Amino acid sequence: MKQNVGTIDRAVRIIGGLALISLTLSHMIGVWGWIGLVPLATGLLRSCPAYSIFGVNTCGVERD
Repeated sequence: MKQNVGTIDRAVRIIGGLALISLTLSHMIGVWGWIGLVPLATGLLRSCPAYSIFGVNTCGVERD
């Protein structure tokens, strides 16, 4: 899987995903907060399928 998520992008995705999941678990927001799993997964894997489709790469250096 080709890595296309850079360092800052990765940090924002992980923090945002964890925030949404935390808010859901604390019952502050509804079930829709589980959508935070998507940015969390793409941040941890450093690969975003949508970026691949649109040809976006925030890494700076192409990696295999």
